[in-house]
Amino acid sequence: MLDVTRLRVLLAVARTGSLTAAARELHYAQPSVSHHLARLEAETGAKLIQRAGRGIRLTEAGKLLAERASDIVGRLDAAAEELAAHVGLQSGRVRLSAFPSALGTFVPEAAALLRRAHPRLRLELTETEPPEALRLLRAGRTDVAVMFRYDDTAPEDPGIQMIHLWDDPSYLITPGDARGDPPAAEEAELTAYTEASWIAGCDRCRSHLLDMCDKAGFEPRISFTSDDIVAVQALVAAGIGITVLPGLALRAHRHPAVTARRIPGSTRHVYAAVYGRPPHPPATEALLTALRKSL
Repeated sequence: MLDVTRLRVLLAVARTGSLTAAARELHYAQPSVSHHLARLEAETGAKLIQRAGRGIRLTEAGKLLAERASDIVGRLDAAAEELAAHVGLQSGRVRLSAFPSALGTFVPEAAALLRRAHPRLRLELTETEPPEALRLLRAGRTDVAVMFRYDDTAPEDPGIQMIHLWDDPSYLITPGDARGDPPAAEEAELTAYTEASWIAGCDRCRSHLLDMCDKAGFEPRISFTSDDIVAVQALVAAGIGITVLPGLALRAHRHPAVTARRIPGSTRHVYAAVYGRPPHPPATEALLTALRKSL
């Protein structure tokens, strides 16, 4: 059976790239770090590190074990915190990862609700796009991941529970003086923009844009890429290109010189993702309750 302490040593070496730095991070003597690595290699029967100039680097076997060790150690640390939190919600922390437009709209309200209900519970927020949020969730570095997916997005890991929060329609964003009005009621036809320059967002949004345009019978000419909804709308307002944005992004920021029209059949689904099945720790359940009430 693999020793957890030695896995922590391997992770420290992977992060720092040297035995000396790993020893400093762990508050160990360097010979102790070398001993733990040697014992780990003996336990696994694989060479895990090799010299690289003045430092060291992980072998392919070392990289594989370090990747798995990150998840294992993260889950163990999360389990220890959950056990400590089970005595109640009088103290402790809960960690939330969320994508930018969620942080700019309903997450602050959820944070306020959580604080009012449990004033001594500390909430930690991290801005992440869905793929990274899921990695943090699997590794035990976040407790709840607010994320989105489209109908054509690949399924998530079976160990992840997806709690539906919101269906977020997509809008075609084109130049036009809307003077801050809400999105127009008429629907947009993508086929009218086959020759336009397009602005794409994150990988998941870009993939959805390509899929929508493919169904409309053309491949978009993507001239710019940005995840910044303020910059994207400014580019559209200046006539540089057009884009597709979800409703939450428009709630977070709406440029007065763009027009937004609903794209029929295009909706992203917003979820609160947690690791494993209920019952969840009390702090996690309290956060999920606040998220539901904030919408």
